[in-house]
Amino acid sequence: MSGSSRTLAARFADALRKAVARLADWTRKTLRVARWEAARTAGVFDRKTAGAAFAAALLVGAFGAAALSTGGAGVALDENIYRVGIAADSPYYDAVAESPPLAARPPDEAALRDGEIDALVRGNEVEPADSERGRAAAAAYRSAVQSYNDRRMLAEENQSAAFPVVVEIRYADRGGASGGSAATDAGSDTDSSGGDSADSDQSPNAESGSGASDGTGGSAGADEPSDGEGDGALAVPDVGGSGALFGGQSSGSPADIAPPFPFGSLVLAFAFLVPVNFVVQSYGSTMLNERINRRGELLLVAPLSPTSIVAGKTLPYALAILGVTTLIAALVGGGLLSVAAVFPLALAYLAATFVGAMFARSFKELTFVTVALSVFLTTYAFVPAIFTDVTPIALISPLTLVVRDLQGAAVSAGEYAFATGSFYFGSGVLFLLGVGVYREEDLFTQRSVPLKFLDALDSRLSGKRSVAVLSALFIPFVFVAELLTVAVLFALPVQLSMPLLLASIAAVEEFAKSVHVYAGFEKNRFERSVPTAVVLGSLSAVGFFAGEKVTAVVQLVGLPELALGRAAFATSGLPGIGPAGAVGLLLAPLLLHVVTASLTAIGASRNRLLYVASLVVAVAVHTFYNLAVVVTLA
Repeated sequence: MSGSSRTLAARFADALRKAVARLADWTRKTLRVARWEAARTAGVFDRKTAGAAFAAALLVGAFGAAALSTGGAGVALDENIYRVGIAADSPYYDAVAESPPLAARPPDEAALRDGEIDALVRGNEVEPADSERGRAAAAAYRSAVQSYNDRRMLAEENQSAAFPVVVEIRYADRGGASGGSAATDAGSDTDSSGGDSADSDQSPNAESGSGASDGTGGSAGADEPSDGEGDGALAVPDVGGSGALFGGQSSGSPADIAPPFPFGSLVLAFAFLVPVNFVVQSYGSTMLNERINRRGELLLVAPLSPTSIVAGKTLPYALAILGVTTLIAALVGGGLLSVAAVFPLALAYLAATFVGAMFARSFKELTFVTVALSVFLTTYAFVPAIFTDVTPIALISPLTLVVRDLQGAAVSAGEYAFATGSFYFGSGVLFLLGVGVYREEDLFTQRSVPLKFLDALDSRLSGKRSVAVLSALFIPFVFVAELLTVAVLFALPVQLSMPLLLASIAAVEEFAKSVHVYAGFEKNRFERSVPTAVVLGSLSAVGFFAGEKVTAVVQLVGLPELALGRAAFATSGLPGIGPAGAVGLLLAPLLLHVVTASLTAIGASRNRLLYVASLVVAVAVHTFYNLAVVVTLA
């Protein structure tokens, strides 16, 4: 080995040793701050506070356990709201007595006329009171009898006779050639009364060999009142089945098929996110305490870097959230995937709360900021998870991974990265911005939230090239905003949702490309001239364009198969356009970004009013470009 090679290797080894030593020193200081924070937080909780927190935790756990164990049947907000007059010896009495919305009362025609009861059962007929409430009571009665008979037939040993027709639902892509498939399985006893009653129109007076009346459950028929249509309209979702927690049934008798219902997502959002909010609120309070009466000044003068201080003060709360999430996952039957799915969402809560605590001037302002952030993140996690069994849209929510984990479904590495990647990167950027204002000139001053936001952006600008870097770092937030927009507009008609989507995308992207440029001009970091503005706008456009290519990950989960997904995240051009056309389609977005970002930068170099005006113009130009691309690719 030559002397120069030995010297290069020695320099590399020396640099590596120094890096390891700095990392070890940073870790040691961070852990020391974490121990201080954990001891200080533990000392704050007196017996009353600890008791209240324990009671709240028990309440959350009891609600979640009850909801999970009953699949929603235990949440009976409509219990005993309809009074039904029915004789105790009626074959339908048990059906009424077991139905939560119904309350059995003695049959009395005078009580029906006086409004003391809402419906009266005479034999096989039900007579409602002459009111909306009465008609609703009659409908609830029919549904109760239907559900009662279904439960009886489910207990029948010969299921082919009980349910001669079985329907299996398979969800197809929106706009596909078919909406699903149905498979029928006729049992050996299809010529029995059960087969006749299953396929025939029924009236309130229809009777067959079994049902609510005889108590035998021996044949396939059902002695049930109906509305005369015989199309299963009286059926209600079976919220007690094995798949009830996560939506409607995928198979069963035609009358039992129900569309997916987001009860499971609601329970999961409550079970996981509410305890996280308790920890996050405590974290926000301790961070804001550092700014009250200059309590954090001792940490600033200590031989500690802002990153080690923030990391040390955050670590105990992150570990607490990890422990709570693990406990909840174990209680609901989840595994490591559930914990790994919820943790990045909780990390985003911590990061957003930290930034809010750095920007807020009082606990009242911090409460407003944290509530707004919590509502946004909870909406982002809950709304897409409604469509868990319907569309790839659901995969933008980490709660969808939890649902799949509890269902035993497989989740690929690409799907996990798609659902959680934005939260990991976004949390890192938020902490980076918050650390930028963890300094005396910002920590102990009473500046408004918008001004603190500009300070945070300016703290990360060290030159013109840093504008491009910051634009690329904003991609996770742009990605999250666009995904949430797709999820919100998904249910609307394409003719309405498409223009709204394109305009929203344009507004989000133009703001992300220009707000840090405006901060730089406001802090007099850059010269207020048109050439400088054009250079900064071009650099911002290039950085944003480079980071934007990360959105190709949507191909992994099939979002481009949706019309809105193709419009929001199109990454390919027209088929058969050739190399020249492909290059043109690749450079066209870059040219658009350069033009619009330069326009907003020129406005930002003047004043706030011209910046807002130029931003509106840039959004309009971007929207028209998006519309032209969608029409061309359609």
